[in-house]
Amino acid sequence: MQTAPRDAQLPVTREQGLEFLRQMLLIRRFEERAEQAYTEGKIGGFLHLYIGEEAIAVGAMAGLNADDDVVTHYRDHGYALARGIDPKNAMAELYGKATGICKGKGGSMHFADPKKHFWGGYAIVGGHIPLAVGLAFAAQYQNQPRVAVAIFGDGATNIGMFHESLNMAKVWNVPMIILVENNQYGMGTAVHRASAVPDMVTKALGYNIPAAQVDGNDVLAMRDAMMVAALKARRGEGPQFIEAKTYRFRGHSMGDPQRYRTKEEVEKMKARDPIVRFELQLVEHELATQDDFAFLRNDVDRVASEAVEFAETSPFPDPSELYSDVFAPEASNG
Repeated sequence: MQTAPRDAQLPVTREQGLEFLRQMLLIRRFEERAEQAYTEGKIGGFLHLYIGEEAIAVGAMAGLNADDDVVTHYRDHGYALARGIDPKNAMAELYGKATGICKGKGGSMHFADPKKHFWGGYAIVGGHIPLAVGLAFAAQYQNQPRVAVAIFGDGATNIGMFHESLNMAKVWNVPMIILVENNQYGMGTAVHRASAVPDMVTKALGYNIPAAQVDGNDVLAMRDAMMVAALKARRGEGPQFIEAKTYRFRGHSMGDPQRYRTKEEVEKMKARDPIVRFELQLVEHELATQDDFAFLRNDVDRVASEAVEFAETSPFPDPSELYSDVFAPEASNG
């Protein structure tokens, strides 16, 4: 397990550090409660948990401005919470309730909130990458200082839309950040069985896009990598690429029997738990104590419980709303 040297200063204040830790704890507790509700039959459809990867979402969102555009894959709960979406509305969305952030019509894979420039949550693997190119092009065309971030897993780097998007992003030199979460498996297929190269950063080089590989279980490393990438993209240096190396502690989805990896492998990787590592760093640098951690854990337990209660007591959407918000209003030519 890695910790910073005792004589090195941790690049974070006590307040920032505790906030990053609170967000990671909240994501984990939120997902544990969602996992429980799913097994009780209260949540339908698919549920892809983010447990073990919390440092990427928290660090990445901390490195962006509030009006930067974010488009992500279907393992999106962590990003939504790190972006500031209310856990009550997020949990209600999982329950399919009218108080959900998408009025209960999107579910787990389609979290979105335009007010926060959080455009989803896409179920089609890699299908959202061209959308991020378009958002980045719009910011460039309108001379706005925004960047657009496309987030997806290592498996999506093997499909056509990934390559077409990187090519156009570089041709147009748009302010885009490509963030790849390399959690070692595309569904149940190990990276080495599906990708010609083990490191995703290699694929960015084919399009002459600057690329960095980051320890995705280090929240501060993630924040710093995103800040650097956003700065370069914002000042006209074109698309930037980040590969975050990580590991998911749960299966691909709730129905995954995980026959493609051993329990020993999973337990071994839990030694790099991003939450435990960051707590050790905060203690090592005398920025927090065990009492602080206990307070935060109690607080996120309360928030998650309130989110579950809110979801369970909220109404389902009225059937008359079935076709509302499906299509954009027809534009008038008059």
